[in-house]
Amino acid sequence: MDLSRVPHSPSSGLVNLLVTSPAGSRHRYEFAPESGLFVLTGVLDASIVHPFDHGFIPNTIGADGKPLAAMVITAEPTFSGCLIQARPIGLLELQDDSLCLCTLLCIPAADLRQDSIRTIRQIAPTQLDEIAEFCRSMRHQEGGVPRRQGWRDVDAVPQILKSCAASAG
Repeated sequence: MDLSRVPHSPSSGLVNLLVTSPAGSRHRYEFAPESGLFVLTGVLDASIVHPFDHGFIPNTIGADGKPLAAMVITAEPTFSGCLIQARPIGLLELQDDSLCLCTLLCIPAADLRQDSIRTIRQIAPTQLDEIAEFCRSMRHQEGGVPRRQGWRDVDAVPQILKSCAASAG
């Protein structure tokens, strides 16, 4: 699968999100660009599952040298390799040593039932806590030690997206 022609943003206010790990899964998958395949890179602890579909924004590079991470709130899990046009509504920042890692939180553009959701202020605090705890746990399993976290609303997304797209060249 060649992602070089998949723009990070198909239009203003939307991103292309490639799902790596679906909601409810304990498996950790990563996309291997050299082969175009999804690779099982680990299994999460028994108490940890992906709260929503988890993936990345193609043709972006975050502070950790990987594509910008993203989650999408879906009514049902999709599948690894599913491309979703999604509307970012905010982002979670984790400070880990000198890195500031971001994960976008998005709504699928195709789900008209969620069309009125435009900001993380419309998401239940318990859901935001669940996502934040999941991201902290994932970072711990990768060997990092997140020291600080915080949610930023939708107005912070364009600058992060622009920076990560510029880093991808």
